[in-house]
Amino acid sequence: MAQPRISAYLPPDIDPTKAALAFGRRALPKLNEELQSAELLEQQRALMVLCDLVHDPEKVYQAIEIGFLDNLKTLLGHPDNTVRQKTAEVLYLMSMHSVGRQGLIQSGVISALSGLLDDPVDICRKNTHQIFYMMAKLPEGAAGVLQAGLIPPLVLKLQTELEEILELILDTLSNCLRMEVSEALATGAVAALKKKLTHPSAAIRSKAAEVLLEISSHPEGKLPVCEEEVIPVLVRLLEDTDPAVQATAAGALMFALVTPQGRSSAMAAAAIPPLLKLVAEETSKARLNAIKALTLLAELPEGRETLLDHMDTFQECLDDPREVVKRAAQSAIRVIEWKP
Repeated sequence: MAQPRISAYLPPDIDPTKAALAFGRRALPKLNEELQSAELLEQQRALMVLCDLVHDPEKVYQAIEIGFLDNLKTLLGHPDNTVRQKTAEVLYLMSMHSVGRQGLIQSGVISALSGLLDDPVDICRKNTHQIFYMMAKLPEGAAGVLQAGLIPPLVLKLQTELEEILELILDTLSNCLRMEVSEALATGAVAALKKKLTHPSAAIRSKAAEVLLEISSHPEGKLPVCEEEVIPVLVRLLEDTDPAVQATAAGALMFALVTPQGRSSAMAAAAIPPLLKLVAEETSKARLNAIKALTLLAELPEGRETLLDHMDTFQECLDDPREVVKRAAQSAIRVIEWKP
C-alpha cells in the first residue's frame, strides 16, 4: 500500500517573506545572534534565511567560521517542531558541500543528531537521516556514524520507519558497514534485512540486498547470512522483475558463496538455473556477479557437473564488450573444465 509523502510545509503562521533578507559576510553574525534569541519567531525566521544562504558553499564556510554549528546543535533539542525541522534542514543543506561535511564531522553534530531519531515529526527524522546519508558517503563521515554508536539504533529503525526514511537508512548502513559490521551483526541486522528483501518496494529490496552484500564481504558476516537462511531468499530475487534487485542479489550471493555453507545452501536452493539465465542475458546488470557466483558453485563436484552442460553460455560471454566480464568468463571456464 502506498504511503503518504513526508511533508515539509511549515505552519501557516511562519511567513518566510517577512524574514529580513541577509546578504554578505556581515549578515551572518546577525543571524547567529538571532538563533540565540528568546523570541521564537525570530529564531524561526533566522533559520528560514539560513536555509537559503547555505546553498552557497562560501556561506557555509563563513557560517562554520563564525560558530553557527554550536548554536545549531543546541537548537536540535528545541521544543518547537519548526525550529527542529529547519535546524535539521540547515544542517542537511550544509552537508551537501564538502566544507560543510568536514565542519559537521569536526563539531560533533553527528552525535547531537541522535536525539532526533525518535522525533514525533516525520520531516525532522527525514532531514536527520538525509544528513547521515550524506555524511556516510565520506569514509570519515561513515567512521563518525560508527563512533557515535548509531548502527544499533539504525538497524532497529528498519522495523518501524516510513518507506522514504527506510531507503535513507539502508543507504547509510551500506556505506558504514563497508568499514565494520560487528555492531550491526550483534543487533540482528541480517534478520532485519532478510525481511526487507521481500518488501513491496523494488528500491528497498535492492538496497537491502546491497547492505547484505556489504555484510557478506566481511569474514565475520558470511556465516550469519547462511545461518539466517538468507541465501534462498536471494536466489528467489535473481528472478525479480527489477534489474537492480537482480544485480544486488547476485552480488550478495557472490560474497556469501565463498564459504562451504553458502555454496551448499545455494545448491539446495537451486541457484544455478536463475544464475545461468542472468549470464545468458547480454544486457543484464547482474551478468558479472552471476558469472562469479557460478564460478564458486563450480568448485563443488555437483556444480561443475551441471555447468559442463552450459559451456556455450560462458563462451558467449567472451564476446562481451566489457573486459571485466570477459576475464570473469575465462576464469569460470577454467574452473568448470578443471579435472582432478
